[in-house]
Amino acid sequence: MRAILTLLLTCLALLSMAHPAHAASPVTSVPEMELSRYAGHWYEIAHLPVSFQRQCVSDITATYALRADGTISVHNTCRTRDGEQAIADGVARTVQDHPGRLQVRFVPGWLSWVPLVWADYWVIAIDPDYQWAVVGDPDREYLWILSREPVMDAELFARLKARAEAMGYDLAPLVVAAPLR
Repeated sequence: MRAILTLLLTCLALLSMAHPAHAASPVTSVPEMELSRYAGHWYEIAHLPVSFQRQCVSDITATYALRADGTISVHNTCRTRDGEQAIADGVARTVQDHPGRLQVRFVPGWLSWVPLVWADYWVIAIDPDYQWAVVGDPDREYLWILSREPVMDAELFARLKARAEAMGYDLAPLVVAAPLR
C-alpha cells in the first residue's frame, strides 16, 4: 500500500511540473473591433508554421473586403520559392457577440455547411489606429502578426510577441516573413 501511495504522489508531482500552476493567460479576442476599419490590405510580418503556408517565402499579404451579405472576402497572396505568386481566396464570417472573432474557410461555398471547413480566426490584439494586428486561434496552433506597412519596428514586434507568449503561444518556431527595422 505504501508503494502505491508513493507512486501516486510521484505521478502527481510529475504532472504538476508538466503543467505549472502559473499557466498562461487564456487566449482571448479583442472585445471591440470595427470590421470596416479592419478591412483592407495587410502585410504579414510573422507567422507560426502551418502546412498551407509552406510554399510561401516572401511578400505575404492578406486583403479583407466587406461583402453585401455580411461576410468578408479574404484574398491571401505570397511569393513562392520559384518566384511565382500563390493565391488563396476565402470567406470569413463573424461570430455572434464576439466582435474580434471570425471564422474563415477556403473551400468552395457549397461546402460551407460543413462545420469542419471553418477555422477560428481571432484578433487577439489590435492597434487603436488599426495599423497592426495579432491574429490567433484558441488552440494556439495559428498565429499571425500583421501590419499595414511591409516592415515593422523591432521594438513593437517584440512587444507583440510578448503578448502572444503571455497567452501561451510557443513562438520558438515563429517565421519572420518581413523585415524589422
